[in-house]
Amino acid sequence: MSFFSRNKWNPASKHCYVTGGSAGLGLSLAVLLASHGAHVSIVARDTSKLDDALNKLEKARVSEDQIFRSHSFSIGTAEGANAALKAVTDEHGGLTPDAVFMCAGKSTPKFFVEMSEQDLTEGMTDGYWVQAWTAWAVTRKTVEQQRKGKLCFVSSTVGYMSFVGYASYSPGKHALRGLADTLRSELILYDIDVHIFFPTTMFTPGYEEENKTKPKITLKIEEADSGLQPEQAAAGLLKGIQNGHTHITADLITDLFRSSTRGSAPGHNFFYDSLLNGIAMVAVPFWRSSVDSLVRKHRPEHEQHLRERGFPIQDPSK
Repeated sequence: MSFFSRNKWNPASKHCYVTGGSAGLGLSLAVLLASHGAHVSIVARDTSKLDDALNKLEKARVSEDQIFRSHSFSIGTAEGANAALKAVTDEHGGLTPDAVFMCAGKSTPKFFVEMSEQDLTEGMTDGYWVQAWTAWAVTRKTVEQQRKGKLCFVSSTVGYMSFVGYASYSPGKHALRGLADTLRSELILYDIDVHIFFPTTMFTPGYEEENKTKPKITLKIEEADSGLQPEQAAAGLLKGIQNGHTHITADLITDLFRSSTRGSAPGHNFFYDSLLNGIAMVAVPFWRSSVDSLVRKHRPEHEQHLRERGFPIQDPSK
């Protein structure tokens, strides 16, 4: 129960590095950190979006001393992640950031049988490597400089569980959890704190893009998900950081999965987690049963969908 022993983390005057900082969760978090007095560096690929994001950071400024910078890099490779980090640190005397928030990533939901090799490869790059390479680059440099630090990965509710449509996305988010849980233990050696955020559906430009390829059955399953605005998700993430939570959630449904599937990760509060775990033991099997039922009912429509798209599915009557 870390809240009894830790002072709440304060981003004021700290250098915060946010990947994916030009839109969605990354932008909302960058603005929130700026409004708390942090120096903020954002990295993304689209230069025009980065310019717009910088203007929003300026509007959130609370001190003339704050430093806001944007950099355009593709960080899905080790080379790109190292280059982005160098650009970020060069603006701060070569020192690594005090906190790194890895918000970059995207989802392209489809049926597994319709995915190409490229879909599956890019799914791991966009869901896992785009954050893992940044964590690797930052950790190496932070240890070299013997500085304390803070890493925050961004997974998803489907990093705890998953269902139809997310075969290229969920594996990367589960992998991030494995990496974060490993580093939480290992980086104790260097006084580097590790957190991972599991947001539910967020109504961002990325969400609008993923709905273009999302199967109908996936949309049907998600109907009950009320979702979060990116500002709400950013507030939940920061609250979790300030409370010293390792696994961070911002909605009740994801919290149920957290409490029942967190493995060896530290909990939030013994009594609260025990209550949630008891609820989850009853609620999760009912949820899974309802999802499986929806998928079975969707089978005829799905077979027609595949035939219309030329997938070589055989007629069992022949």
